[in-house]
Amino acid sequence: MMIGEESTTTAQRIADTIGERIISGALQPNAPLRQDHIAREFNSSHVPVREAFRQLEAQHLVVTVPRRGVRVAPLDTNSVKEIAEMRAALEVVALRNAAPKLTSSHLARIELALIEGDDAQTIQDFEMANRAFHQALLAPCAMPRLLASLDALQLANSRLVFAMARSSGSRPRSNQDHRLILQALRARNIDQACNLLARHIQTIERLTLPASLPK
Repeated sequence: MMIGEESTTTAQRIADTIGERIISGALQPNAPLRQDHIAREFNSSHVPVREAFRQLEAQHLVVTVPRRGVRVAPLDTNSVKEIAEMRAALEVVALRNAAPKLTSSHLARIELALIEGDDAQTIQDFEMANRAFHQALLAPCAMPRLLASLDALQLANSRLVFAMARSSGSRPRSNQDHRLILQALRARNIDQACNLLARHIQTIERLTLPASLPK
């Protein structure tokens, strides 16, 4: 393995591990992330740590604060609204491009993710199925840059779902929305499917805005 490839692999491993800690809540909002501490934990130089930070920032999981360094991205009203508005706008664009290309095989994958969400016993299983539903829904759009942006936003959204589950002890009941979206797509009613998707994302935003969330 070339040195550059090894650094990239290490950076990805660091980004995946730190990202999961942020999403699960093990790393709290605004917590500082020290390059030296992380490099020591992963037995690496600072180069892959900096690359991992760039990946996490692109996923809206960390922020760089002037004179304060890299920190876990905040969970506040503004960040929740920003994520939801970006998702609603971009997912509708992706769905409008994906819907005409949906085959019976695509629809079967979407339905499988829906069923897995219905059967989920833990918030982790539910959120994995939720991510799979949205990915299967949009994948046929064949717009890799858009899908990469949406994957990052979905990770940020997963963090909100886990935070809500910790505070309320429940999971969002979004599968009825998923079922209605799938029904509209089976009927080839693209406008209705897009409207349902936008409303679904906006509903999740309201559910993930507890009164105690900072402004």
